[in-house]
Amino acid sequence: MQDHTIRLHHFEPASIANGPGLRAVVWVQGCAFGCPGCFNPETHAMGGGELWPVEKLAQHIIGLKDTVEGLTISGGEPLYQHRALAKMVAEVRAKTDLSILVFSGYDWEELQQLKDIHAFLAHVDVLLAGRYKAEQRVAQGLVGSANKTVHFLTGRYSMKDLDAIPQAEIILSPDGEIKLSGIDPLTW
Repeated sequence: MQDHTIRLHHFEPASIANGPGLRAVVWVQGCAFGCPGCFNPETHAMGGGELWPVEKLAQHIIGLKDTVEGLTISGGEPLYQHRALAKMVAEVRAKTDLSILVFSGYDWEELQQLKDIHAFLAHVDVLLAGRYKAEQRVAQGLVGSANKTVHFLTGRYSMKDLDAIPQAEIILSPDGEIKLSGIDPLTW
């Protein structure tokens, strides 16, 4: 994939279940981890979604800076596209004070091995790392399973902020589509 495009599954301009405060959410497309019980299996196909220029997506997010507290990046697996996302979040950070939260299936040690990952992480406030394990489900404070680790890369948030987030939300899109977002409350 080119570093100037992002394979996007879905963009949600306003969510309360994907991080502290009202947030824009980017779900990237593509994941090969195949975690049993994943809440977003429709994001797994590598060729799915649509390609968005980094600059276009960044400007879309920047345009929301007066209505949202932050940006959450999920997927799919965002770190498959970390170079393009690094460019996008750098642009967002340069023009806003939005917080940035990222979900990844890579565990902390694995992601440290990714080339150029620090250019991306330099702009991230909170990273939730590790594959989802249904047998260790906790579904609390943005943590889907007990093996996942939470990394506060800046002092902007604490675990108390994450614990206050609702488990899930129902989003009604302008075209009438109903979406469930957050951690699936129907699975236990």
